[in-house]
Amino acid sequence: MSNFRKVLAILVILTALLGCNVQKYQTLERNTKPNVLFILVDDLGLHDLGYTGSLFYETPHIDGLSKQAMIFTQGYAASRVCSPSRASLMTGKFTARHGITDWIGAKADTAWRARQRHNKLLPADYVRNLPHEDVTIAEAMKHAGYKTFFAGKWHLGDEGSYPEDHGFDINKGGFHRGGPAGGFFSPWSNPKLKSRTKGENLTLRLAHETADFITQHKDSTFFAFLSFYAVHAPIQTTQAKWKKYRDKAEAMGIAATGYKMERVLPVRQVQDNPVYAGLVETMDDAVGIVLKALKENGVADNTIVVFTSDNGGVASGDHYATSNLPLRGGKGYQWEGGIRTPYLIKVPWLDVEGTRSNLPVISTDFYPTLLDLAGIPLTPEQHVDGVSLKPLLEGDPIKLDRPFFWHYPHYGNQGGSPTSTIRQNNWKYIYYWEDGSEALFKLPSEECDASNVIEDEPQTARRLRVKLMSWLKEMNAKMPEMDSEYDKEKATRRLQRIKNKKWPSLEEDRLKVLDKDYKPNTNWWKSELTVD
Repeated sequence: MSNFRKVLAILVILTALLGCNVQKYQTLERNTKPNVLFILVDDLGLHDLGYTGSLFYETPHIDGLSKQAMIFTQGYAASRVCSPSRASLMTGKFTARHGITDWIGAKADTAWRARQRHNKLLPADYVRNLPHEDVTIAEAMKHAGYKTFFAGKWHLGDEGSYPEDHGFDINKGGFHRGGPAGGFFSPWSNPKLKSRTKGENLTLRLAHETADFITQHKDSTFFAFLSFYAVHAPIQTTQAKWKKYRDKAEAMGIAATGYKMERVLPVRQVQDNPVYAGLVETMDDAVGIVLKALKENGVADNTIVVFTSDNGGVASGDHYATSNLPLRGGKGYQWEGGIRTPYLIKVPWLDVEGTRSNLPVISTDFYPTLLDLAGIPLTPEQHVDGVSLKPLLEGDPIKLDRPFFWHYPHYGNQGGSPTSTIRQNNWKYIYYWEDGSEALFKLPSEECDASNVIEDEPQTARRLRVKLMSWLKEMNAKMPEMDSEYDKEKATRRLQRIKNKKWPSLEEDRLKVLDKDYKPNTNWWKSELTVD
């Protein structure tokens, strides 16, 4: 046989094999429901990742995932704090609709006075358990034949309102607490996840539990929800990772100051905390463990992967861990830094690798999008505040002029104040309940919160205010009330203490963590575990 005929015969065989593989894959796509892996990080800021522009934190696994996913550059969380945002993920409803408007456990009404904040308002009361009348996304998946799994932070109610009470077959680590009880190294204090070995890392343990679930159910259809306690305070890491990032900060040049004063608290301006950086990297290591499990079990090509955060990064309050610049504020704030988050959706059989969408989307959209991608009938009466993004993922441009609503009638631990907000198209309007003041910002612009244009656009502000107030009335939203015991002098003295004592103390603490001889207050970095 001539060389030409040999080459031709090989090409014919390869074409036939390729055709068989394509046909086989298309058949799989048509006849098999996809698996779903949902990865939720706690308090991760939009700019805390390599692919979103951080030059300090290292997140190679998440950066790699972003190259395989559609990147939504204007992705929002449904709330500036955790419990309301998580309830919206589970129900597909905005916070004023389901009633969980603050983190569960926060003081409200007259009990707020015990915090000695001396605020003008008493925060509104709120729902303290995920409503059982709602059909969660886990319950919808389970009804469709999925094996459902939850690992990590829940914070959506006490006993009787745990993950297993809302559609999850398996619960590893989810209970009423919002932070990692006992810290990130064993022995921790979690009644739903006992530690196994001394110095075990909680973040990696949750990843291994999820990977084990994937291995055990690779031949079935699963919905796995990995909800990290990281990168919530207390921020902790290993000594090796601390040293790596301390040296990196020094090489990059340590800024003389790290904070500036916001309205009531200092806000971090630089990403240079080596402890937080280590915590972020460990979370990324854990993501790598789970993505590796998908590949090794042969299910990566039939598994949708979602990656997001429940709110913005902690720039003040809690542990003042990161900077969200150029976004203003962070967790607990009404500005973009509090509600803009990483937002990735990977659909292996769709051509979305590394594409970017500037369409404003919000976390309530995950519920209908995942049902739609899985071929499960939508239930718009449940996920009423979300829309399916499937058409966009399939390459069909969609234009949505729907409004987003945020209602937070509370004071955040991080410095935010009671506000209600509406975003529609390129406008965001904020109403401040303390004094009835207003703000209007033009979007998209990462520095939009610095430019209040309400005087230039009074008609736009009026239109959005009417729409916002009408919606709150329709929701029967609970409102804060004036505190009859408000003392302006005490409030002023507290603010002065923050400026004169807290702020300098934060600057000193920042430099201590970057000192070569830094020692943590506890022995939490005895753990020197490495990723398997």
